[in-house]
Amino acid sequence: MEYAIESAAFFNPSMMEDFDQSFLGKQEKRVIISFRATGEGHISSVVFRRGILDKNNDLQMMKIGANIDKAEIVHKSLFDKNRFVKKLAEMNTPDKYTAMILQDMPEKFGYEIIKNAINKVLDDESISHDQRRALEEIIWLADSFYDIQFKHDSDITERVIFPISDSESRGIEDARFVRFFDDGTSHKIFGTYTAYNGHVIMPKLISTEDFYSFHIMPLYGEGAKNKNLAMFPRKIKGKYAMLSRIDGVNNYLMYSDRPTEWNNPMLIQQPRYPWEFTQIGNCGSPIWTAEGWLIITHGVGAMRRYCLGASLFDLDDPSKEIGRLDEPLLAPLEDEREGYVPNVVYSCGSIIHNNNLILPYAVSDYSSTYGVVDMVELLDALKKSK
Repeated sequence: MEYAIESAAFFNPSMMEDFDQSFLGKQEKRVIISFRATGEGHISSVVFRRGILDKNNDLQMMKIGANIDKAEIVHKSLFDKNRFVKKLAEMNTPDKYTAMILQDMPEKFGYEIIKNAINKVLDDESISHDQRRALEEIIWLADSFYDIQFKHDSDITERVIFPISDSESRGIEDARFVRFFDDGTSHKIFGTYTAYNGHVIMPKLISTEDFYSFHIMPLYGEGAKNKNLAMFPRKIKGKYAMLSRIDGVNNYLMYSDRPTEWNNPMLIQQPRYPWEFTQIGNCGSPIWTAEGWLIITHGVGAMRRYCLGASLFDLDDPSKEIGRLDEPLLAPLEDEREGYVPNVVYSCGSIIHNNNLILPYAVSDYSSTYGVVDMVELLDALKKSK
């Protein structure tokens, strides 16, 4: 809690393997951890820390920088008209108001062109309240696409992803980062997060190849709703794959040719045990193991108590559940129950190191720590649970 942006809560960590693994000892791994940092006014941003896991799974955190770097913002230069119209429809923006602007737009149009066209209409004080709101939602959507660039002399702990567009004006929530492998190689980190403007939420995708430049855009489709979207770390049968919780209660699986458009969600998991009766969701991206996809879940039970569970799914067909723990893998201890949001343990992404699950988690949204789980024991318990 070094800065005001983290003064209220420092929580919901997501751990990923760093691209740079040079100059390390035997069985050591350099990791980057993202956190949701909440400050005054309950405004959430994304911050980063770097550390090294040693052969005993002890985590040594690197020194925190003394400054905060404000990123340069660049809005998207060209939009695809068809995708833009689809997203407005998903937002339930009345097309009778938006058609007057979009019907004259070319199939590819620029940010400044649409913003200037809308501002000319908004200058007319005679337009109705509903029409004004619809036009403002077009700008709201256009502003949701942007790139940010941090200075190369900044430390990773100084690079803060603040809410930038109107769609996230009240916070960036629960980023789930994962190192993505394509054809066996990895050059990109994908992340999903929830943008919140105080009234509605918008699922968004963020990507980076160096943690200096980040590309940010909304997610589309009937499956890009609610919270809890998490990308698989590699394609399955040539398609991107994503977990979601579109109804706020159950876990769903989706496939796509594009990382930004998600449709046809399939129900794969429902609450089964008392500690998860209210809802079940993921706690980060699935983790590849030789035995199957390991998914850390969260369950909400009586008195809004959050616990973490674990499930195992088939590698080739993740809609098939192999096993599922009937008791929580992690539950809040007595000294972990008080905090910014009490009675909660929560995670946004784990990794495997030296055949152990490294599970970072938030302690009642006030602080963060991590647990270590023997993978042989965990996988054995999951396979027996079926």
